Amino acid sequence: MLSVKEIMAPIDSEMNEFEVRFRESMKSKVPLLDKITHYIIRRKGKQMRPMFIFLTAKMLGEMNDKAYDAASLVELLHTASLVHDDVVDDANERRGFFSVNALWKNKIAVLVGDFMLSRVLLLSIEKNNVRLLEIVARAVREMSEGELLQIEKARRLDITEEVYFDVIRQKTASLIATCCESGAVAVDREDMAPSMRKFGELVGLAFQVKDDIFDYGTPGNIGKPTGIDIRERKMTLPLIYTLNTAPIEVKKELINIVKNHNENPKKVQRAIELVHQHGGIAYAHKKMMELKEEAMNMLTDIPDSEAKRSIIGLVEYTTLREK
Repeated sequence: MLSVKEIMAPIDSEMNEFEVRFRESMKSKVPLLDKITHYIIRRKGKQMRPMFIFLTAKMLGEMNDKAYDAASLVELLHTASLVHDDVVDDANERRGFFSVNALWKNKIAVLVGDFMLSRVLLLSIEKNNVRLLEIVARAVREMSEGELLQIEKARRLDITEEVYFDVIRQKTASLIATCCESGAVAVDREDMAPSMRKFGELVGLAFQVKDDIFDYGTPGNIGKPTGIDIRERKMTLPLIYTLNTAPIEVKKELINIVKNHNENPKKVQRAIELVHQHGGIAYAHKKMMELKEEAMNMLTDIPDSEAKRSIIGLVEYTTLREK
């Protein structure tokens, strides 16, 4: 598996240039807003989304300003969605630091997210990128619908695998699909836009299933504490599979824990053990690998290049990462 440094090699200078442009896109004349956006930028994540855009653009054509614009639009949308998500989930932490709503309260956090979404609209209009705006606007709609679908279904514990994939397709995969589609559009490869969108969607689905598996891992090698999804009553793939296939007494015990004892660490640990014992993790891992292989197969006809090798490495990274 390629290291992150090796994956980034073909787009290293572009990522540095993007950081400058992204900081510029977040600037405001309101001191409080400027202070908060500066706080957010300093605690940025792996920036996988701009990487997908730049690697797709380089794999299919020549880098240009439109690719930088696409990366700024998507990263603004992604950052806004995280700020709003933390309000929805009442989360006080993001990437090991205090979330915006924990430091400045919900009202300000919602307004900061709204400011970022307004920047998406303005940047698109300023650069006359109506096509990119169309792609990003679709992602906003899908992410919102996915979040609402998850909230609606979380109240019931009889969610099917089909509904689960509908939720994560909209809530998580739509943004990586947007990255790959906009990377193609940025270099005037409209002919490749639909297939790159599908490729990104498959990668996004695999990424989310991997995230689900983390919740049942061991605290030493994961990016978040175990059992969080159970405590939050989130119906993830390992749990859904176990509830659908385990003996009735196991199903009853699991439902009882998730419904009535999700704050009890010993009971949550028991639920994790049951999911492991009854094949939930093995099944989720198998589905993740199937999605990854399907995504990889979509790149078969694209000529070999450093960018293509890196995007394959990035897909491997999303499914084999340890945190």
